[in-house]
Amino acid sequence: MIKTRKPVIAGNWKMYKTVTEAVAFVSELKLAVGGIGNVEVVVCPPFTALAKVAEALGSTGIGVGAQDVYWEDKGAFTGEISAVMLKEAGCRYVIIGHSERRQFFGETDAFVNQKVKTVLEHGLVPIVCVGELIGERESGITEKVVRLQTEAALAGLTADQAAGLVIAYEPVWAIGTGKTASDADAQQVIGFIRGVVRHLFGAGAAGKVRIQYGGSVKPQNTVGLMEQPDIDGALVGGASLDVESFAGIVKAAAGI
Repeated sequence: MIKTRKPVIAGNWKMYKTVTEAVAFVSELKLAVGGIGNVEVVVCPPFTALAKVAEALGSTGIGVGAQDVYWEDKGAFTGEISAVMLKEAGCRYVIIGHSERRQFFGETDAFVNQKVKTVLEHGLVPIVCVGELIGERESGITEKVVRLQTEAALAGLTADQAAGLVIAYEPVWAIGTGKTASDADAQQVIGFIRGVVRHLFGAGAAGKVRIQYGGSVKPQNTVGLMEQPDIDGALVGGASLDVESFAGIVKAAAGI
């Protein structure tokens, strides 16, 4: 089956890189992946570096994403950041519901849904994270967990909105551990998620929505993942902090 969806490779830098380091990184990256047109490339720096990174990337086509957002446009919410602020800083994407946000900061499915709606209202693209814990996988409830997370995150959206966002399947046990789901396992769950979208919004939206895999993605395992019919890219953690490895993932996804 030939995929018509353009893959998206997004680097989640988490709490790494100062502004100076971030600008130096993207200055190298745009040379390393310049001219690759069949893959969408996104970097998600810390909030402090967003504006400078967006400025450094200019019209290269490499997108900028934020790692989180709050659902109000402004107000007395100490430490939070709004979609209005992110858009002005040059963001196009926003990661929502990452497992670390859920685990360490109490992010709930309801919070994720509010954030998704706000981001869409402001013309930004959510990267919605779903995924199971190791205990949930071992208990055989992976599909139940990702179905409930997907249904909750996308509740109240239109079919067009669902079609235009990105879903990242990140098995929590594979994040930062060096363990990666097999190509077949990743495909099985991502195909299931696409089926959930089909049930909620119809075949049109399910055929358009891009679903990434995340969890210890490296240049060496990218090709096998990208060969799967339902996998449309990757949300990359540790390997996105090094220009050579991140560019290697982009090139592997592009078939170079």
